[in-house]
Amino acid sequence: MPDRHVPVLVVGGSLVGLSTSVLLAGHGVPHLLVERHRGTAIHPRAASFHQRTMEIFRSAGLQEAVEQAAAEEFVQNGAIVSVETLTSDEVTYFYRSFNEGVEGLSPTSRLFITQIGLEPLLRDRARDRGAEHLYGTELVSFEQDDDGVTSVIRSRDDGSEQTVRSDYLVAADGAHSPIRQRLGIEMQGRGTFAECVTIYFKADMRELIRDRPLSVVYISHPELLGFFRFSFTGDSGFLAVFSTTNPDGTRNTHAGKELDAAGCAELVRKALGRPDMAVEVDDVQPWTAAAAHAASFRHGRVFLAGDSAHTMPPTGGFGGNTGVADAHDLAWKLAMVADGRAGAGLLDTYDAERRPVGALIAEQAYTRYVLRVDPSLSKDNLAAPLDDASIELGAVYASAAVLAPERPDPSAPPLDDPRAPSGRPGTRAAHLSITRDGVDMSILDVFGASFVLLTGPNGRAWQQSAASQVPDLVAFRVAPDGDLVAAAGALEDAYGIGSDGAVVVRPDGVIAWRSTGAVADPTGVVGSVLQRLLFRSGAGAPVT
Repeated sequence: MPDRHVPVLVVGGSLVGLSTSVLLAGHGVPHLLVERHRGTAIHPRAASFHQRTMEIFRSAGLQEAVEQAAAEEFVQNGAIVSVETLTSDEVTYFYRSFNEGVEGLSPTSRLFITQIGLEPLLRDRARDRGAEHLYGTELVSFEQDDDGVTSVIRSRDDGSEQTVRSDYLVAADGAHSPIRQRLGIEMQGRGTFAECVTIYFKADMRELIRDRPLSVVYISHPELLGFFRFSFTGDSGFLAVFSTTNPDGTRNTHAGKELDAAGCAELVRKALGRPDMAVEVDDVQPWTAAAAHAASFRHGRVFLAGDSAHTMPPTGGFGGNTGVADAHDLAWKLAMVADGRAGAGLLDTYDAERRPVGALIAEQAYTRYVLRVDPSLSKDNLAAPLDDASIELGAVYASAAVLAPERPDPSAPPLDDPRAPSGRPGTRAAHLSITRDGVDMSILDVFGASFVLLTGPNGRAWQQSAASQVPDLVAFRVAPDGDLVAAAGALEDAYGIGSDGAVVVRPDGVIAWRSTGAVADPTGVVGSVLQRLLFRSGAGAPVT
């Protein structure tokens, strides 16, 4: 007999596991998180966070805290550049400021914060919401059946074991995921193409950095390829080394295997362009650069999220952000199935939605690695680079949790452009500035707890139809005189509807269905829409 039962067991207490915990707790789902390490991150990984991730943190009440913590670590909204060394006069700009071109697309901004600064905020927020975390505790084994998962966990302090019965298990246990391997799920894609190393160091670089706002500095030196990030104070940072150059001029993509402390310090000096600079190496962390995704993100009652589901090089900063988006997609679905509001079929849509997006982003990260870092790598079937903002905000989901026309437009782009949002089902609901009860906010702030119906100024019939669906649906009329006050035509333009049309938005802020105009029986249509979106028995034909 199990020692205890929880609806969800989360394995892994780093960025993605903690994000899953925060979101599950926000939906009121009791769960247990176990992490084999005894605390949160001790190495400053995953420093780049995009607007969609910040929107998710905003929905959890964390935006202000994350922004404050970020400002204590890094210069924010700085440039992303490429140089031969930090002393070089010749500079190639990828971004002159990190938020260049995305202002106004979101109520949030891109920012830089390390997992050292972020993870304690996530941990504390999850615990404040009632989550239970066991650090220094490892998963020993698990077995699943038709009704749940039986796991054995063990304390690394005293060796005591307990058996946990859960309805579902979320594997956020990293790129080498033992859970994924135990399930026999293969990885697909480019695989590993470099064995890299990150060198954490101290050095007085203030004279070199000067007053330049530098967020990321790619180094394209004849003898090494990598990138710098510097602390706010300019006296420490890290150098991620992708590869070095062999004496015969060939590329050495196994840099992580051959460096001692002296060699690491020499690489830092070389990349700085100051061979005489005093450099103190604090730590050295080897890692592999790979671009791949799991063949399936679900196996029975076990779900993969984050690096266990996809790996990608750091070019573009997509890895951690993609993992948080996995958690965002999965948490509300688990919540609605766990409390009986939705049928179990809703969980099938996690793989259908997140796996194609994960594969696309992994390829985009690889493309940036080849074009920005190592052009010697194979360009066979190299994906054309897509717009960063569209990758971050424009994912398009196609699953049974999205009610779209039966024949999708084959000419539709793989991503939605957030600068000109289409409002098509499966895309992120666009940010609009609104006023609610006299308070200025984003329309994104009304999403999260349930499905939301938004209608234009002439959509009162839609609102009346939604009243019969409570508590599954909350409805707002968006207009200059609406429940949500917005500029005339703002909703219609951003969501692709007429003044008498309507959209239904999921708890994760994704448009699930829309009607561009009025219909004869709005109550019947809305009822059928919810029946299908919640995978309730007796759902009728598709509503388009």
